[in-house]
Amino acid sequence: MSEERVVRGFSGWAQLVVLTVVLVGAGYGFVLSAKAGNPLALVGCLIVVIVDGICFAGFTVVNPNEARVVTLLGVYKGSIKTAGFWWVNPFTARRRLSLRVRNFESAKLKVNDHDGNPIEIAAVVVWRIVETFEAAFNVDDYENFVHVQTEAAVRILATSYSYDAHEDGKLSLRSSVAEISEGLRHEIQERLAKAGIDVIEARISHLAYAPEIAGAMLRRQQATAVIAARQRIVEGAVGMVEMALDEISRKGVVALDEERKATMVSNLLVVLCSERGVEPVVNTGTLYQ
Repeated sequence: MSEERVVRGFSGWAQLVVLTVVLVGAGYGFVLSAKAGNPLALVGCLIVVIVDGICFAGFTVVNPNEARVVTLLGVYKGSIKTAGFWWVNPFTARRRLSLRVRNFESAKLKVNDHDGNPIEIAAVVVWRIVETFEAAFNVDDYENFVHVQTEAAVRILATSYSYDAHEDGKLSLRSSVAEISEGLRHEIQERLAKAGIDVIEARISHLAYAPEIAGAMLRRQQATAVIAARQRIVEGAVGMVEMALDEISRKGVVALDEERKATMVSNLLVVLCSERGVEPVVNTGTLYQ
């Protein structure tokens, strides 16, 4: 396997001056030979004009963030990466490759996550060519290679993680954005390295449950959110009740036996944990009458 070789052609401007001077001189010599009736000189001047004309085909322009992969009769000669006006062997083939940063968004893929739930997922990949020889000769079409390998990497990523994490500290596609993006970039980079491509960034652009289970999963998420909220409310209410009992006991506001404490705790929890406003009931008696 060959590796990229960065080369520079001859200065195009200097070569243009040389070829122009040769062309003018050959033309002038052709005219003089015709006047002198010298057929040998005519043929010589004609050959020089033809060769000079062929040499004009060696001019090439390299734009910024662009490369020209130069081959001669099937042999790789090098890559010109320096922007400018150059002259190379006119019989070489020069393939243009863009070194600019590009991005690609995959189609929405329907796959099963780690838990077997069907989901829809898509990704955006930011990439560029860094090794021109591999991009030109290791793969048939590097752009199509990027598309296919990106979709394959997204499928593998989706099957490796759950859509939602049901345990603390577990990575998931929805909540672990930074970790999942880095894992996706690494997975795509391993696949595209053989094509001389550097993956700058990769991230999920679309993530949703498949339509056939979206309703059920939405209700599940809502139930999980409600349970988490009620748990937080109960924890806060218990703390407030404990504080109220401690303050009453510390300041000696009233002496409460265990039964009265239980009643007070019950009433406070109803007030604090109820989803609706409570209505007080005035008790004119006691707990024992």
